[in-house]
Amino acid sequence: MTSDTPRPGLTRARIVQAAVALIEREGADALSMRRVAAELDVAVMSLYNHVPNKSALLEGVAEHVVAGLALHDDPSEPWQERARALVRAFRKVAHDNPRCMSIVLTHKVDTPVGLRPAERALALAAAAGFDGETSVRIMRALLAYALGAQMREIGMVKMLGHLAENGAESWNRLDPGEFPHVIAYGPALADVDPETDFEFGLDLLIGALEALPRRTGTG
Repeated sequence: MTSDTPRPGLTRARIVQAAVALIEREGADALSMRRVAAELDVAVMSLYNHVPNKSALLEGVAEHVVAGLALHDDPSEPWQERARALVRAFRKVAHDNPRCMSIVLTHKVDTPVGLRPAERALALAAAAGFDGETSVRIMRALLAYALGAQMREIGMVKMLGHLAENGAESWNRLDPGEFPHVIAYGPALADVDPETDFEFGLDLLIGALEALPRRTGTG
């Protein structure tokens, strides 16, 4: 940008987006009002005209991430497919914003935008015939699986990724008497396929939900 090009006006949205970029690049511990001001090349005090403090900025980050959910829904579809779509959308947000997800989980998101995923999950559970208490538990289970699957994916790649590189060398160090199954299934264990693992687990979860009791007259 040249000196003759007018600088974009400072807004809450620009501040939040800069904070998101900083967190994803360097982690949540790197976030400060001063660092965000430097990212935007503005005076730190100018931020306070739009965001009162760091806590409010973190809440803005959480809301921004949740607002990125692609909540396309067709009420005419079976609830199982609607549930799958919701979990996949939440997982994608977690995948695209891995470091910001810790902010989502530790800060309140009680705006209409932030509550839409919960409303969608509760609505599809109610449409399937589950009672209120069960619908709430289903909502928690669906969102927990989406987040847990993404965290597991990151951890498993780090934990087992070296097995694919070292191959037989890794198994040769193990005691066959203590680790017969790890050795026998070694190639499959080292072959990390996050998408297949995710869909397999999602099918298990939906199958378990289908077995729960529902109101009479619902499928």
